[in-house]
Amino acid sequence: MKITVIGAGNVGATVAQLLANQELANEIYLVDVLEGIPQGKGLDMYQSMPILSSDSKIFGTNSYEETANSDLVIITAGLARKPGMSREDLLAKNAEIVSTCTKNAFEKSPNAIFIIVSNPLDVMTYLALKVTGLPKHKVIGMAGILDTARYRAFLSMELGVSMQDIQALVLGGHGDTMVPLKRFTTVSGIPITDLIDDEKLDAIIKRTAAGGAEIVGYLKTGSAYYAPASATVQMVEAIVKDQKRVLPCSVLLEGEYGIEDTVVGVPVVLGKNGLEKIIELKLNDEEKAMLKKSSDFVHKNIVECMEMMGIK
Repeated sequence: MKITVIGAGNVGATVAQLLANQELANEIYLVDVLEGIPQGKGLDMYQSMPILSSDSKIFGTNSYEETANSDLVIITAGLARKPGMSREDLLAKNAEIVSTCTKNAFEKSPNAIFIIVSNPLDVMTYLALKVTGLPKHKVIGMAGILDTARYRAFLSMELGVSMQDIQALVLGGHGDTMVPLKRFTTVSGIPITDLIDDEKLDAIIKRTAAGGAEIVGYLKTGSAYYAPASATVQMVEAIVKDQKRVLPCSVLLEGEYGIEDTVVGVPVVLGKNGLEKIIELKLNDEEKAMLKKSSDFVHKNIVECMEMMGIK
């Protein structure tokens, strides 16, 4: 297994380290335009492998030549959010970066599965689909796993119970319009509404939607990376090990949930072929309305991005 991580910033470097720690690839290539940064970080990680009893090899490079024939390509490149910025504020800046990186990687690894992490995530996933021309099962966005993890973490803080016992699901676009499903949230099978009142639960949902912005507010000059990287690696593990995990991911919908030509988060089965199945839940009217509002917002930004990039 050969994996390429594009972008040697906090997210990309953390993804590479976690992949190596878990020995999910024989070779990991960390790519960045800044000379010396991926090489230095890659060598530092390589030197940690004997301590971690891992035989993964990590290489840093400024060229795509060495990434040829990768099985997986992870796109983390792009500008990070600053306080007061929405994910959509990054649209113009990151579209060109993601487009260029994806084209370069695809040229060298046309058979790879692509995982998109760059923001605004749903739009960048759609852009990657367009510039590669790959089928939708081979281009998947990381969002729902991260959003669900934040939701579960906040519920654990409130209830004082193990996060392992909290099951939850977040659909829709990655951001303020995400759709946490109360009806599908349980603690060891106990409905969350039996354990927490509506006011507190709504506050947790609101905090989840603003989870990234809260961290940006603390960091000032950067954005979250430990949780996004962990979510990305969970996707990689499901694919590499053909686990058939049911996970919320951003994928292209073509009629599922009544949504056309838009990338949003829904529960899917991830295995060796990438996206192996989209699971359609029986949503009630309120949930359908929330998902439609979220997907409409994403679609508007997709249209704007495609016009800006001159893509039909």
